[in-house]
Amino acid sequence: MPLCVFDIHPDGTSTVPHDDALTGPGTYRWWHFDLSDADLSGWATKWLEEIPAAALFQPETRPRCDPFGRGLILNLRGINMNEGQETDQMVSVRMWVEDNVMVTVRLRRVFALDEIRKLIEADQAPPTTAAFLEALINRLTTRIQAEVASIAKITEFYENDLEDRGTPPPKDLPETRRSVIRLGRYLEPQRHAVDKLAAIDMPMIPLHDSLKLHELANRTTIAVEELDALEERLITVQEEHDLNVSHRQARHGYVLSIAAAVFLPLGFLTGLFGVNIAGMPGMQHPDAFWILCTGMLVLAIVMVGLLRYFRWF
Repeated sequence: MPLCVFDIHPDGTSTVPHDDALTGPGTYRWWHFDLSDADLSGWATKWLEEIPAAALFQPETRPRCDPFGRGLILNLRGINMNEGQETDQMVSVRMWVEDNVMVTVRLRRVFALDEIRKLIEADQAPPTTAAFLEALINRLTTRIQAEVASIAKITEFYENDLEDRGTPPPKDLPETRRSVIRLGRYLEPQRHAVDKLAAIDMPMIPLHDSLKLHELANRTTIAVEELDALEERLITVQEEHDLNVSHRQARHGYVLSIAAAVFLPLGFLTGLFGVNIAGMPGMQHPDAFWILCTGMLVLAIVMVGLLRYFRWF
């Protein structure tokens, strides 16, 4: 059974049909299914041609827009707003669109479709299938832009942290980078799909709807370009943090090298004069210890002076 089915009339009102025909008396009929519906495959096979029917119940999809006969095979992606799920694990909408029928199939809940359903129940339905597509793409794109803006704020926070070179790398930086990559994986083909949809010359998409779709395609392109820029900025942030860590390690190693250069000859002297064998000079002299300490202090000062002369530090 479908999640919902409505006959949409020219004035935006809707009625719930009581038959199982593909189309109805209204301007168009909207069928909305869940992919887990056991009856979907049989219904699609009965009413649709083989290729669009198979496209509706594919388990994995990518954004696409392909004309087929008098209709369109259209797959789109949106931000996952389901509770307890990652936003970048985008939800998919599989569609078959003709002038008088709209079939949508979801795998997970799509809030943009839920909003359109509420409009239809309030008798404010999109009057045509082209207007339905425009309403859906507009909502999907708005949520995508909001998610991209959220990542941009996080990226700006990371960049501001770079002003303090002692700040450790953010623990969630790698996950943010992965999120951008996952979003880009679907938004790039979605941009092409929306571009193709806006450019299609079909009777069911009149000029004024085509112009609106062009604007939505432009917004999708802006989101994709912003994602590309965010990916580069996040890479730069990671590289800056790696560079700061390398500088700190090099500085610490440098300090240890200086200390080793000063104390190496002193360690040699203490080791040499610490052997307990006969013949060691000063063993019977009461001031031998202080003479040795003074000599080592002078040697340390000379070593520091030499290191500074050769500009080791």
